[in-house]
This record gives sequence, C-alpha cells and structure tokens, in this order.
Amino acid sequence: MRENKELVRMENIVKRFPGVVANDHVNFELKRGEIHALLGENGAGKTTLMNILYGLYSLDEGRIIVKGKDITYHSPKDSIKLGIGMVHQNLKLIPSHTVTENIILGLDRPKFFLNLKEAERRVKELAEKYGWRIDPKAKIWQLSVGEKQQVEILKLLYRNADILIMDEPTSVLTPQETKQLFSSLRKMAKEGRGIIYITHKLDEVFAVCDRVTVMRKGRVVATKPVSETTKEELARLMVGRPVLFRIEKREKPPGEIILELRNVRALNDKGLLALKGISLNVRRHEILGIAGVAGNGQRELAEVITGLRKVISGKVIIDGRDVTNKSPRKILEEGVAFIPEERIGTGVVPNLTVAENLILRTYRYKPFSNRIFLNFKSIFKHVDELIKRFDIVTPDRNLKAKFLSGGNIQRVVIARELTGMPNQGLPKLIVAVHPTRGLDVGATEYVRNALIRCRNAGSAILLISEDLEEIMSMSDRIAVIYEGEIMGVLPQTQAKVEDIGLMMGGVPLKEIRK
Repeated sequence: MRENKELVRMENIVKRFPGVVANDHVNFELKRGEIHALLGENGAGKTTLMNILYGLYSLDEGRIIVKGKDITYHSPKDSIKLGIGMVHQNLKLIPSHTVTENIILGLDRPKFFLNLKEAERRVKELAEKYGWRIDPKAKIWQLSVGEKQQVEILKLLYRNADILIMDEPTSVLTPQETKQLFSSLRKMAKEGRGIIYITHKLDEVFAVCDRVTVMRKGRVVATKPVSETTKEELARLMVGRPVLFRIEKREKPPGEIILELRNVRALNDKGLLALKGISLNVRRHEILGIAGVAGNGQRELAEVITGLRKVISGKVIIDGRDVTNKSPRKILEEGVAFIPEERIGTGVVPNLTVAENLILRTYRYKPFSNRIFLNFKSIFKHVDELIKRFDIVTPDRNLKAKFLSGGNIQRVVIARELTGMPNQGLPKLIVAVHPTRGLDVGATEYVRNALIRCRNAGSAILLISEDLEEIMSMSDRIAVIYEGEIMGVLPQTQAKVEDIGLMMGGVPLKEIRK
C-alpha cells in the first residue's frame, strides 16, 4: 500500500522572463509513492516549473514546501541535499569518463581517499536492482542513449534522492528502452519515492503515471487521477481545443517520379559502408515512409539526397536531373526541402533570430536580395507572414531561435522549408526526418497535416521515422531499411505491423511472403 504523504507542494509559483510569463501562479504537489505526470505542449511552462523546484531558476513569487518545510534555494546543491534529483532532456555526462566516475563526480565524500572499487561495486548493485546491465567501468561514449539515461538515474539513486524529476525521458529512447524505463520507475515508486514525469506524450501518461497535472500557457488547467480521464480529454486540456488523432488523407493517384535512387552506396562518419546499393523512387502526390530501427542508414540516406553526404557509387536523380554529389545549394535550387533530424544546429542556427532563420534558404534570391544588398522591407513582410501563417509563438521576429520552445523551433523549420524557393511555389521533394519527434499532440497534428497538404498539392515526400504509427497513418507506400539495405517496399494498404517488425529485424519481404 502506497503512503500518500506529501513530498512537495509548490504554491502560486510565478516566473517571468523578458516578454514572457513562463509560470503564472502555478500550484503543484507530489505525494510519496506516486508517478505524477506534468503534461503540456512545448512551451507550456513544465520544464521551467521543475527547474525552479530543482534550484536552477529562482522564483519571482510563491513558496515551495519540501517534506513539510518551507524552502529557499540558492543553487541545485540545496535541492540535492533535500533529496531532489533531475534527469534533464539533454543528458549531462562526460563522455571520456567511466560510468562510476560520472556518478561520483561532485560528491563531498570521501574527502581525501577515493575507493573506486567500492564505488564500482555500489553502482553495479544499484544497476542490477533495477534490471540494468551497465558495466561500471565502461566509458560513457561506449554506451547507448538508453544506457546513458540509466547512468543519469543511477547518479540520483547513488545520492539517495527520493524526489525524481524526469524531463521528457523517452524522447531519444527506443520502444524497448522505454518499456524498461517504465518498469524501473514503477519499482522506484513502490519503494516510496515520488517521481515527477514531464511529458507531452499522452500514451506514456496512461502507461506509467498515477496522477496528471496539465499545463497550458504557463498555467495549470487541471489535476486529476489518470484513471479518471481520457486521452481525448487530456489533449483538449493541453491544446485548448479538440485534437484529431486520425490523419485525413485524400486518395491521390501518384504522378511522375520526382526522386529516383539507383543502386546508391555511401559511407558513414566512421568510413564504413552505410548504404549498400539502395534503389527507391518517390512520385508526385506520394509519401514514401522509411521505417527502421535507428542507426540502419536513415541519416545517411537523407544526407545523400540533400547533398550533405557524398555517394561512392550509384545515382541520385531529382525530377529527371542527375544531382549525384551536387552541393546542398544546387539541390535546394532543384526544389528540394529538408526537415532534418536535429533541429538545433542543422534545422536552425540557435544564435540567429527567428527572422534570419526563416530566410536561410532564400536570402540570396529576389525579392529578398539583389545579390549585393538585402531588401529588409521584403524580408520582414515575408517573415511576418510566415510567423502568422505557421502560428510561430514568439514575442517578435528578432528573438534568437534558441529561446523558442522545441515545437516552435520545428514550426520555424517547417515554415522555411515548406514555402519553397521564391517564385517556385511548393517544393518538388520534401525529405522529412523524424518531423514530429519530441513534439506535443498539437504540434504533431500541425506538422503532419502540413505535410499531407503538401502531398495533396503535388509534392513528393520521403518520410523517415521510427514512429510506426506515424509511418502507417501517413504513408502511401512503406519501405523498411535494415543495415543499409531495403528489406522490402509495399503499399500502405497491404502493410501489417508484424511484417514491418520482421523486416526491421532483417527479414526480407520476399521471405515473409513465401
């Protein structure tokens, strides 16, 4: 039987940033032995609230009570002493150090003599307790993303934390790693810890959480037991309107071939063969979904098509033109749009403004430039139209992109890429890599519908995603990639999840259909 003793109470929390009230008189509580979901769209104020609880931000108004005592923070060091630990969305580990070295880094004890063997033994015991197979002597760079996250959690458990804050913990995990994480969190809750689970994924709330608090635009709009709500109700509370979970895709006969790959071979960053003779085509009015487990050549495939990676043999043909090993700029001028996997760095330049990021593709061309000087009047008119049309939430066009939420960064990328080149209209080809990864339900619905509209209007779309539900609902045809080879291509109407799963594991379609 779980105790319902209160671990944390946050009362009327207010946090302001220039031009934004991130938390507007927020109330939140966590009980011992529960997993409490903090749910909301990107930019709703979830992470800000937890950064206040963890001591990274100071509050402007309100009070925090931890284990019955009023608390004033000066730094995260104070929260750690209270037994509060946080696993951040971007993992904070030193790659060249071992698992144990990362876990004990920053501890006050022992002060003079470090017994590394004893620390390794304790780390191993903790890992085994939660069913994790982690070598305490392994270097961080040798671990998978899921294992790195386990190290971050072990760091907290090693310090006897009993209030755990998990910020979007599954955004980079495989389905198998996610299942393992849920099992571990349940075990921790049964031991009496309180877990705050920051997420925007509705399925995860119902899979692992006991209660849910929904935030929208910096305010709490509801707190209730998970057993007393539905996916549809939570989506409506998050977004402020009903959300459609089905994609409405009109039947469109495919047109002429826009993208053709002929026996393409390419190397990965380690110099090993990543693409092993791939042949594919995508037609106008068609979405070809590429399914596969991460690391099977998807990244290299997207980069080969968009000119970011060289082909060692084979051909890349776009709308009848051979663009093999052409520069990214030349391929862009052929009418190719690219929604990359990495939003920060590849998708947007974080230190440039929203306006500058929105014209990265087009600033060289008329009417934005005469090749010598920029036409700021045309640029700002265009940028303001895109901000309005794509509903980018920003105080103004001059805000640096790094200050936007993840969902709004993706809207900037979508707005820039889907509007195409000046005087060209929609892109001929859109290469979309994990376009909704890490997005909330509202932003996911928006991005998927934007791609569907482009498909209906005549664009050819190559959709690369590890989200099988996304592949199944959006694609007209589905191809499965495994270790740089295509295991099979089939119409979406004939696709079965079981068959796709087998192909993702390396079984060719022709063997399944025997």
